Amino acid sequence: MSRTSFGVAALLLALGIPAAADAGNSGAIGGSGGDALAAAAAFYANSFEKRPSVRAMSEIGREMFIDPGLSASGRISCATCHDPARSYGPPNDLPVQWGGVDGRQAGVRAVPSLMYMQNSPPFTEHFFDDDGDDSVDQGPTGGRTWDGRAESAHAQARLPLLSPLEMANADAAAVTAKLRRAPYAAQFPAVFGDRILDDDESLWRAALMALETFQQDSARFYPYTSKYDAWLRHQATLTPQELRGLEAFNDPAKGNCARCHPSGVKGGGFPQFTDFGYAAIGVPRNAAIGANADARYHDLGLCGPLRTDLADKKPYCGMFRTPTLRNVATRGVFFHNGVFHRLEDVLRFYAQRDTAPEQWYGAAGGSAGADLPQRYQANLDRQAPFGRGVGEPPAFDAADIRDLLAFLATLNDGYGQTQ
Repeated sequence: MSRTSFGVAALLLALGIPAAADAGNSGAIGGSGGDALAAAAAFYANSFEKRPSVRAMSEIGREMFIDPGLSASGRISCATCHDPARSYGPPNDLPVQWGGVDGRQAGVRAVPSLMYMQNSPPFTEHFFDDDGDDSVDQGPTGGRTWDGRAESAHAQARLPLLSPLEMANADAAAVTAKLRRAPYAAQFPAVFGDRILDDDESLWRAALMALETFQQDSARFYPYTSKYDAWLRHQATLTPQELRGLEAFNDPAKGNCARCHPSGVKGGGFPQFTDFGYAAIGVPRNAAIGANADARYHDLGLCGPLRTDLADKKPYCGMFRTPTLRNVATRGVFFHNGVFHRLEDVLRFYAQRDTAPEQWYGAAGGSAGADLPQRYQANLDRQAPFGRGVGEPPAFDAADIRDLLAFLATLNDGYGQTQ
């Protein structure tokens, strides 16, 4: 079940390597992607003295990923927030992580996992799934980060290096200066050519290319080694409870989770458990985020404040990218604002957001308690399990939640490795 992903295809095309060289086990979910593919090929057009190999770039990318010396504080690496031991997600249960020039600046969003992003298409406002019914416009889809403002893995890699809330480098030149002093600096001339360290622009491009290549390492970032994958391969048996959880997950009248987190094999690839789309869920406001101390501050996802090009698209306000549910049971913080710390609470919220809003928003109700101003409440997702009235029975109950938790645990990678 292998199909070369969009990101890998662009990279290999630009490097002059046949797409069949990709050994990943990725499915394919994509739109037209032609313009983005052309832009990626242009970015990766080989202007280096040497043609870099994928293996060598991945090794440099790995060194960069774990190097705290690339931050302004000298204490924060990519791996600090994207912990390999926690599915490349947050290393702890904090709603946001700390960074900045002194390591004391709080972020404003929970850290997403970097895993299973290999098939994310570039962001588009109108997405048509060419592996399904291509007449249906899925709406905003794709991109990296919670608001999709990064078109690719190399664009995503640029953001934390320069963000004042994260690694806090003043500019690209500050990063390249650190690379010249890094213990692995000699690898750049060996891979890209003798003069690579002499030119800031070329070194910056090489660094981003290396980080992106590292994030295309299938063994690390999309291994498909969960119990559910083994079950799909007919190599494992799900328990009765896990099967009930899968049924509730897929049932449009219960969890309806598969609407946004597809669970079936499609287009020759295992499911990513995300459609890479966007939804306004209306999670409770998180007082633990410092920025929320200002009542005027609202994180509106696609329409700001971190993303600015869609600020006038009011129907998008409150929409955030649908994350993969793979390895979700290993997380200790959920949603874009990290307001929940238990997966059970996430499921209870889905069941009771509309039927028992006082449980989540307090006596003031959703308009005051949600992290979404009243003027955008019409954007809220109303499809099942949402859309029921106050006091009505929820779409799924406590027994379903126990079953769903059992099923979601089957999505953790590493099954059989410790059995």
